[in-house]
Amino acid sequence: MNRQISDEKNYGVPDEDTPELTEETAKQLVPAKEFFAQQGWKLPGRPKSETPKVSVSIRLDPEVVAGFKAQGPGWQTRMNAVLAESLRREKKSA
Repeated sequence: MNRQISDEKNYGVPDEDTPELTEETAKQLVPAKEFFAQQGWKLPGRPKSETPKVSVSIRLDPEVVAGFKAQGPGWQTRMNAVLAESLRREKKSA
């Protein structure tokens, strides 16, 4: 199985590693989630968060973004923590 992928003329042509998909074999296909469950395997990747983050688009001053990025990886998480702390302080003073 150490073939070169660059063999363009055979790209997409069924072989012993990738047989042709027939109607019969297509009926045997199952979603990955179901396949992993049947095998007793965990799904790959990060587990689902109980409190997923919300994706937003905001405009920030360049120096704010640069300052957080300069602190290294995890800058978005740190920025989130600063904003969350600011909200907690606001609630206390209100």
